[in-house]
Amino acid sequence: MSRLTAAERVAAARHPQRPNITDTIGALFTDFFEQKGDRLCREDPAILGGIALYHGRPVTVIGTRKGKTAEESIRCNFGMPGPEGYRKALRLMRQAEKFRRPVLTFIDTSGAYPGLEAEARGQGEAIARNLMEMSRLTVPVIAVITGEGNSGGALALGVADRVLMLENAVYAILSPEGFASILWKDAARHAEACDLMKLTAPDLLALGIVDDVVPEPEGGAHLAPELVFQELDRALSRHLAALLKESGGSLAEKRYQKFRKMGVPPKEES
Repeated sequence: MSRLTAAERVAAARHPQRPNITDTIGALFTDFFEQKGDRLCREDPAILGGIALYHGRPVTVIGTRKGKTAEESIRCNFGMPGPEGYRKALRLMRQAEKFRRPVLTFIDTSGAYPGLEAEARGQGEAIARNLMEMSRLTVPVIAVITGEGNSGGALALGVADRVLMLENAVYAILSPEGFASILWKDAARHAEACDLMKLTAPDLLALGIVDDVVPEPEGGAHLAPELVFQELDRALSRHLAALLKESGGSLAEKRYQKFRKMGVPPKEES
């Protein structure tokens, strides 16, 4: 593990050149076929999803997309999906279950879009439905936190059998700035909030929130993305191989119990 502070890891997770979902698909998958639209309202570019081959096996790949250039970031709403994006993701997950394809999600978002129009179109319901439906899937589900994983916008793709996290990614209920604004009425104290929130990969691994941490080069994944993809490929292959041995009913039950146990303190021995 690198010795970066929590605030430095947040900065690394937000680096504009950090590998994104399109980079990941290009590095780890072949024959990617993008599928668009939620079949109800419209297409949301903030979530990219489709079918691909992973070491020859058909899988469904879904990821939040921030964009690297100013133009792409605006088109993708800076990685903040609306309800249509989450409904598109759910449509693809249901399709994956129908055809018995594993689901691999890649999360990098500051959160779901908080705008009035998104709430008017059912943002809260869309996220809640994803949580419910993902908990019931009978195919293997692996989620990877690749950058920022904030709020329900991240969790809507994160109810998985295995949750992996890149070493300098972060995963939290909201941004450090938002946390500081609520707790101290001072967003400038965000570095202090980073330490309190336990949002880094080592913290979350120790707490049992994530299942594995994927190493990054010193300074961040953007410095040597090919090395990160090699490590991520090893981790995905290992966890997917184990999950493919489980029955559908066993996967759903273990996934349910995994999330039910989060936050429950261990029983003290008498």
